[in-house]
Amino acid sequence: MSLGPSKGARLDEGNGGVRGTRGQQEGARIHPPGVSCEIEPVVQALCDLPAATLPESILSLEELSDLHASREFIQLLRSKSVDVRRIKAAIDYENELEKLQVELVKMQRWVQEEGRRVAILFEGRDAAGKGGSIRRFTEYLNPRAMRVVALPKPSDEETGQWYFQRYMRQLPNRGEIVFFDRSWYNRAVVEPVNGFCTQEQYERFMRQVPEFEHMLVEDGVVLVKFWFSISKGIQSARIEARRKNPLKQWKLSPLDGKAEALWDSYTRYKEIMFGRTHTSFSPWMIVQANNKRKARLESIRYVLSILEYPGKQNAGVSLVPDPNVVMRFHRAAPKVD
Repeated sequence: MSLGPSKGARLDEGNGGVRGTRGQQEGARIHPPGVSCEIEPVVQALCDLPAATLPESILSLEELSDLHASREFIQLLRSKSVDVRRIKAAIDYENELEKLQVELVKMQRWVQEEGRRVAILFEGRDAAGKGGSIRRFTEYLNPRAMRVVALPKPSDEETGQWYFQRYMRQLPNRGEIVFFDRSWYNRAVVEPVNGFCTQEQYERFMRQVPEFEHMLVEDGVVLVKFWFSISKGIQSARIEARRKNPLKQWKLSPLDGKAEALWDSYTRYKEIMFGRTHTSFSPWMIVQANNKRKARLESIRYVLSILEYPGKQNAGVSLVPDPNVVMRFHRAAPKVD
């Protein structure tokens, strides 16, 4: 949808746009000519702002036209206290995310055409942002060639099977990408911390998992293992936000209530997990996830960086992940969790 002036035009008063000036009266309303505020929710939100709240030109009409308007962004624009920097940061994030998602679509097409198999594991503490990141990965992917796997607790039948058996049924087929929202690594951290497995079962798993993953990689599966790392304070704040938000209460589980009390135990087991299951063929990638937006962008960027799909060289966005956000596990790395 065209919003009027040519590329690069700014939303200022001289261009029929949105920009506050000292000569405008406090509380004056702005309505850029030629823009339908009923059609474009972002423009509507900007049109509703008093001129005095936008002292500087912050975005072009083209940026508004291209913007992927999330609910979070609309609420930010309509908040009582307008923070120009936060608005600009939200715009930059949405634009960069969309460019990375274009690359994900190209990458998925290559996976389908070449019959590749990709499994991406998302692990981390409760409220680390795993699910939100998966949604950004999958938002525009072809649902026929990808799956999100978030298994419930094992059934009575499954508890009598080899531990990996129910996960083997979920592994990617030819031409498919599978996103695991938690995985077989439940047995490495969540289960021993909460007493859901015996010490013998835990030790057996820890011995077998490197061999299991080696067989997958040797057979051609692209295996990515993410650990989303957050601080104790951030986890506490996010869990509390879930309790207060009726739209997010479905995310709450009995384990959330014990997460803070068991913090040190989780830390101990996840460090053992890294030490025993981080291998050259299946490394752990640590994602610093206190900042959700950065964690989402950089985890996508990392996956794109390791796959050589057609058209990658023409990407309209950097595909080099920030090493301060996504890094290979090593014992000397700084830890926030």
